[in-house]
Amino acid sequence: MDGRQLRGIKGSQAIKSFIRAGGVERPGGKGDHVNIKMPNGMIITIPGRNKELKIGLLKASIRRAGLTEKEFSKFL
Repeated sequence: MDGRQLRGIKGSQAIKSFIRAGGVERPGGKGDHVNIKMPNGMIITIPGRNKELKIGLLKASIRRAGLTEKEFSKFL
């Protein structure tokens, strides 16, 4: 899977996808940032619910969550 399929994803979409993948939204994000605790114990932070995420941040968050890009795209 290449990065083109991950382009244009907004923060709100990514948050919902990580929650569908088993994550739990946690309190404590600063500003419009949201913390999500994944089943592997990692906490990922996603900024800007209505802003498009940069591809590097999204890919890093997917890796930290213990998912592949293909698995993540199934939860979109």
